Amino acid sequence: MSDTVTMVGRAIRLNRRQLDAVLTSIMLPVMLMLLFVYLFGGAINTGTKYVTYVVPGVILLCAGFGAASTAVSVCQDLKGGIVDRFRSMDIGGTAILGGQIVASLARNLLSTGLVIGIALLIGFRPHADAAHWLGATGVLLLFVLAISGLAAAVGVVAGSVEAANGFTFIAMFLPYPSSAFVPIATMPGWMHGFARNQPCTPVIETIRGMLLGTPMGNAPWLALAWCTGLIAVATVLCGVLYRRRTS
Repeated sequence: MSDTVTMVGRAIRLNRRQLDAVLTSIMLPVMLMLLFVYLFGGAINTGTKYVTYVVPGVILLCAGFGAASTAVSVCQDLKGGIVDRFRSMDIGGTAILGGQIVASLARNLLSTGLVIGIALLIGFRPHADAAHWLGATGVLLLFVLAISGLAAAVGVVAGSVEAANGFTFIAMFLPYPSSAFVPIATMPGWMHGFARNQPCTPVIETIRGMLLGTPMGNAPWLALAWCTGLIAVATVLCGVLYRRRTS
């Protein structure tokens, strides 16, 4: 546990030194939110103010982008040789990868807070009580943990930083064919199955329901199932792939 705490502190200090990457992960979702609200929002009918509809999706987009950058950080550590030095000090892979994942959670809390703050300034008006805010935050953190874990596994096997960075594109693309920016019913029929049955949609619908009081149906249970399943897969992959990479 003490090794993990040390690795978390190291990862956070590295983030503070890489201000360009941190600012990009924070500002890009904000710019996308402003783009959708002010350029496209007037042409999209969601039955409510578009900023109200789109903010939960932007929050998830922000979380996915920030979490996916974990792949780059892990790959840089492995390619730079610092992991070999850690192993010589008997620091295990759990602490090394866990430090990057926990730092990703902290980074995403900061960026999500900024996105919500900007959204409030441009008209987002949630009417959730403290319990629903905590529930929405918990679901978001589970999603970030799942994506960060998968990103760490990608970072372990990636042959280069550029290859690891490709996971960022996948994580950023996934919210688009979901209910993040437009209702699924407005999409072509052949996309409905994928849009409804991918992890982003139940997570977004859960966050939207908790913050705005919209019907959630079974979305919370699906979101929990997706996130816990992905976390389990990521945990196994990280353990197996790290041992192979460092053996």
